Amino acid sequence: DERRRTASSVNVQVHILSPAAPPNAAGGRAPAPGLSLMAFSFVFWAAGLTMLIIGLWAKVRLGGYLALSASDSPSAPAILLATGTAVIVWAFLGCFSAATDHRGLLRTYSAFLVAVLLAGLTAGLSALLYRQDIARGFREGLRQGLSAYGEDEGKADALDALQRTLGCCGVESYRDWLASPWALQQNASVPLSCCRARRGCPLSSAGAHGLHTEGCFGKVSAFVSSNMFCIATAALGLAVLQVVGIVLACLLGRCLGDVNRQSKADISAFYWVRVLRPGAAGRSVSLEY
Repeated sequence: DERRRTASSVNVQVHILSPAAPPNAAGGRAPAPGLSLMAFSFVFWAAGLTMLIIGLWAKVRLGGYLALSASDSPSAPAILLATGTAVIVWAFLGCFSAATDHRGLLRTYSAFLVAVLLAGLTAGLSALLYRQDIARGFREGLRQGLSAYGEDEGKADALDALQRTLGCCGVESYRDWLASPWALQQNASVPLSCCRARRGCPLSSAGAHGLHTEGCFGKVSAFVSSNMFCIATAALGLAVLQVVGIVLACLLGRCLGDVNRQSKADISAFYWVRVLRPGAAGRSVSLEY
């Protein structure tokens, strides 16, 4: 009886913990830099689309004017078209890399942003340092177009369109036409594109009434100078945008690296405790007397 009472007063409770699932450090949520990088990629894509549209417009509307330049440097529409296309493609890559948390694509995207930033800075500095050469090439191109007027139909049409659109005549002034081969054959006249009225404006000894007297080179230079602040602001904004993208891509890559290292450590600990040592998986025994 005493043994039966002693045995009945002993409660043995054995709790064996079932193996839990391997930990997931990511938790199914995208890191904050990833969401920011996706938003940045959308803005970057919009900027690339804007550059592509402006490049197409400039190619169609300004292609004739740019043909007058004697400079060998690449034209602005070609640069805008190439840059806009590249930015659109790589913006999709940035969004995809942020959505899939792919560190290799993030590194590639960061390298592309750095390359675009350096190329933009190089182009801006080149335009600043060689602006006199660019202006000299445009002036020389205007003079060549004026000398070949009536012989080169393409340059003649471009020069007429430029004079009619800007309300200018000649390179420095309307007097440049008086010494041109075309004017010598036309009794010292000027093209109709120099006239304020479509019916013509023959020169007389009294002066150049009804005629645009200002040269086209001065008009173009004044237009570029007046819009230089807007151009510089847009370039600076694009550079800042690229720096933000580089920082976000680097932050996301670092976050993914930390997550991967922590996840590997947690999974290793899990398999050591739950699989390799099942006897130590949390078995607890309590005795109550």
